[in-house]
Amino acid sequence: MVNPTSSVPSETVTQAAKDALTRRGIETMDIAKIVYEMQIPYNHSLTLEECVDAVERVLRKREIQHALLVGIELDELAEAGQLSAPLQQIVESDEGLFGVDETIALGAVFTYGSIAVTTFGHLDKNKIGVINELDTKKGRGIHTFLDDLVASVAACAASRIAHRTRDLEERGLTFADVKDEEC
Repeated sequence: MVNPTSSVPSETVTQAAKDALTRRGIETMDIAKIVYEMQIPYNHSLTLEECVDAVERVLRKREIQHALLVGIELDELAEAGQLSAPLQQIVESDEGLFGVDETIALGAVFTYGSIAVTTFGHLDKNKIGVINELDTKKGRGIHTFLDDLVASVAACAASRIAHRTRDLEERGLTFADVKDEEC
């Protein structure tokens, strides 16, 4: 039995969240492409590499990691038919009135402010990139939670870039000037 007073090391949680995404067929680049599409109209010098970095940094946040771990676990349990009725059927069918998937993803988005919240809403409605593939079930499996979680990570990374861009502009700098600097 696990000691309830011991904490799980950050690196363990970070790796578990990344592994869960990879296990579900989602790579950092898939999310970075969404971030790029969302932010390029506002930052014409933005590179895909900067978007990958933003996604990687978002994936280091516990709030995001916890949401990913819970949601992906629920999708996997549903695929294995291991949820109790009627939850199994609700998750399996991604029932329209079931909003718990969006609630978990939105809770994680709040970490990055109002830009992330509005971006999440846009992504949830418009299903850009891999989010559309997950939502429309073009692949195999149940992705009731995963599509919203990918939108959450992308929204947070887009918000991070927006805020960082503004901070750098105020200092007369660009991303290239501070490549390794944490903002």
